[in-house]
Amino acid sequence: MHALRLGLVLESTGLPVREAVAEAARLGVSGVQVDATGPLAPDSLSATGRREFLQLLRSSGLELAAVNVPLRRGLDVADGQQARIEHIGKVLRLAADLHCGRVVLPCPRLPQEPDTPRSRTLQETLTDLARQADYFGIVLALELGWDGAEAVVRYLSSFDTAQLKVTYDPANYLVHGYDPLAELSRLSGWVVHVHARDACPAGLARGQQEVPLGAGEVDWLTLTATLQVFNYQGVLAVERLEGDNRLADVRAGVAFLRRFLLPAQL
Repeated sequence: MHALRLGLVLESTGLPVREAVAEAARLGVSGVQVDATGPLAPDSLSATGRREFLQLLRSSGLELAAVNVPLRRGLDVADGQQARIEHIGKVLRLAADLHCGRVVLPCPRLPQEPDTPRSRTLQETLTDLARQADYFGIVLALELGWDGAEAVVRYLSSFDTAQLKVTYDPANYLVHGYDPLAELSRLSGWVVHVHARDACPAGLARGQQEVPLGAGEVDWLTLTATLQVFNYQGVLAVERLEGDNRLADVRAGVAFLRRFLLPAQL
């Protein structure tokens, strides 16, 4: 078994890129996830800039675990889809230049009917993107949570490609009414990236909400043990999307998760 490793979503620190990298190094994590936006957008980062960023990570003892692609509209929306596909293609090249093997994409709710315009748009888009990802030797780590794991596995298995995998986020499953550990067990073999977030009930009207790691309902002892049984080789990327002091929450989250890291089994 591989020892579990911690990571960090740089944007969760709220710091500029260089300061966020320095913070990740101080926290002693193994890898980072970055958004392909702002100074790290593919159209903004020149060939020289890519080499400099890669050297910054290496000199800080960090690997680039994943590149995330924020999208304003979903991969199932036909309007403007070609521009989105072209943008994601640029991110795939950026990831390849940065020696990163995972690109995270938000995945919309899976279609319930197989032959609708939305269903066809999503299928054609994922097929096209998987082909591009295969060319660059990159896996598309789809961030899910709207649908149960059985539906996800059934849907992804319908594609003739090995490039479509899963970003697992237990908080996503909690806020959509699923048991995150049961869903993780059903995703064996599909998870290539993990967002470490927590959630808890927010009242009858509001359902669940994100909270700092350890303050929610996720059973991190069982979750980390399950990942090790799966021989998961990525990082647990601590992420904080909400809160008034996200940097402090991220620091506390890394310290919290470090208690659950299991040594490798020979």
